[in-house]
Amino acid sequence: MRFSGGSASASEYDVIVVGLGHAGCEAALAAARLGRRTLGLTINMENIAHMPCNPSIGGPAKANLVREVDALGGEMGRNADATYVQIRMLNTQKGPAVRALRAQSDKRRYHARMKTVLENTPNLDIQQGIVTGLVLQGQRVCGVRMWTGEEIRGRAVVLTTGTYLRSLVHVGSTQVVSGPQAQITSGQLSEELKAMGLSLQRFKTGTPPRVAKDSLDFSKMAIQPGENVHTGFSFFSARRVPADRQLPCWLTYTNERVHELIAENFDRAPVYSGDIQGVGPRYCPSIEVKVHDFPDKPAHQLFVEPEGWESGEMYLAGLSTSLPADVQRRMVAMIRGLEHAFITRLGYAIEYDALDPLQLWPSLAVKGWEGLFAAGQINGTSGYEEAAAQGLLAGINAARYVQGLAPVILGRDRAYIGVLIDDLVTRGTREPYRMLTSRAEYRLLLRQDNADVRLWDVAREVGLLPPERLRMVEAKLEGERALRRALARGRLGNTPFVARWLAERGSAPVRDGMSLEELLRRPEIRIDEVLALAAAEQLMDQDWREPLRRGCRRWEPLAAQQVLENVEQEVKYAGYIARQQAAVERFRRLEDRRIPEGLDYAAIPGLSNEGREKLQRVRPVSVGQAARISGVSPADVSIVLLHLDRMSRARGRGEGTGEGEGRG
Repeated sequence: MRFSGGSASASEYDVIVVGLGHAGCEAALAAARLGRRTLGLTINMENIAHMPCNPSIGGPAKANLVREVDALGGEMGRNADATYVQIRMLNTQKGPAVRALRAQSDKRRYHARMKTVLENTPNLDIQQGIVTGLVLQGQRVCGVRMWTGEEIRGRAVVLTTGTYLRSLVHVGSTQVVSGPQAQITSGQLSEELKAMGLSLQRFKTGTPPRVAKDSLDFSKMAIQPGENVHTGFSFFSARRVPADRQLPCWLTYTNERVHELIAENFDRAPVYSGDIQGVGPRYCPSIEVKVHDFPDKPAHQLFVEPEGWESGEMYLAGLSTSLPADVQRRMVAMIRGLEHAFITRLGYAIEYDALDPLQLWPSLAVKGWEGLFAAGQINGTSGYEEAAAQGLLAGINAARYVQGLAPVILGRDRAYIGVLIDDLVTRGTREPYRMLTSRAEYRLLLRQDNADVRLWDVAREVGLLPPERLRMVEAKLEGERALRRALARGRLGNTPFVARWLAERGSAPVRDGMSLEELLRRPEIRIDEVLALAAAEQLMDQDWREPLRRGCRRWEPLAAQQVLENVEQEVKYAGYIARQQAAVERFRRLEDRRIPEGLDYAAIPGLSNEGREKLQRVRPVSVGQAARISGVSPADVSIVLLHLDRMSRARGRGEGTGEGEGRG
């Protein structure tokens, strides 16, 4: 790696990534690791992989995204595992589809490690500077224009500008042209994108106050300790911090006095005074929106979270606000445990420009502009994890575009990343989009524990995972098959030992010849118990660990634990999984019916006006995608199918159709 200095020569770079937040880091690393000469540009080198809001990674659905990024060769999971101060598994009393890791990160160490990774990646330069425009040749983007006036040429450009496009910070009636945490903003690039004919929308997000740790009274709060977890975000990371060495979080609540104060100052809240025009996040509202929309709720949870091992600041999760400074100080002092809290940083709201994601192909390429890709909050999403997932795919596809290869597109049936991107490019969003487990129809198949094995073939094709890690995943697949066979073959006898063993666990007696797999389906029985029973009774006819010893000796203990976790879920939920797999087969039949890019919907009789308009705008790549477009009715889909059948018959007769087959 080298730091770029001075003017870059024409066509020096294959891929240029604009912005090095969570999306930009993954995009730049992916392109460089795929052998493309890559430049990462950032407004501030000290804000690479910055966490301007919550210092955490993971949570429901978001942990699935991080695991998928890791399975495909991205960096977020390893970075999170290397820098967390606390980690927990959420929803352990619920089904495996919604269980999720969540970690509190040391935000400074997270940034520092990611910056070091970028600096030491071959084929990757990183440079500080502001991008004010794009270098265009016809309908092709072939570089960027810097604030200094110089041009840097590249065959593909990935925009990952986060919340920095024409951003405006609000605290009460005070407005400051600024990015997050008083960073420089970029306004000229927004104007450039609009001049290119791209549609922008105005969104808003926010952050809570930070308070000095030594000014808090933790005795008045409920402690939220970390946990001993056997697995991290990365399938290839063995770092574990014991629970007793992790930093705790703390739980407290707002109260009716706080709510009364907020209600008295609604007219001073920018979100209600009319100062803020952007649309805010539905699933992470500010405290003033919570009080306004839920007036009968007497209290709201607040989590007091550490920002790092050495940091003296605590983050007040759940108290996002843009109320005036004086109201923020009075409000915080009314909360139990925070009576004497010293606010180190005020909460604020930030407005910014984002692309309408309906202007994107599923590859995250921008429609109508060759060589231009976009990822992260510029596409209308919120969250570090959503950004990283898009960045990884955009970086992969930008590299493949330069190489003349077909893009990698993940379906809704393969990954949460596929659900995320399909929702954006098919349905669009009119508010900051957040990934939720409820958005995934096949979430039992898309669990966080099986991301590496279900995406192994994609990872192998893409080529980001080192050979050693590919061998580990292949060995895990063989190990899972071996364990499933052993469990199916192992037969229980109705012996006194087995009867006593079952009684100790409150489990019903077994019939003679019941398989170990059938026993494991019982909800009260764990796989480690089944294996211990099998060993005691000598019931398993083969060593399921042998593939792990052959294929990933270094990773064997880690891989073995992951195999056990995955097989247990597969066995216990086999019936539900089979039903979802049948639904996936029906889904794929529609996904496999491709729609030519140049299809003229205006020439298809019988379509509803709304259906024709939406189809023309989105340009779906398949009948399945067409069926998911809001405003396209089942009747419209049937008409499109009939039209495609007529086109197919016409081609069979040798008649021209005038329709293109490609995709940008």
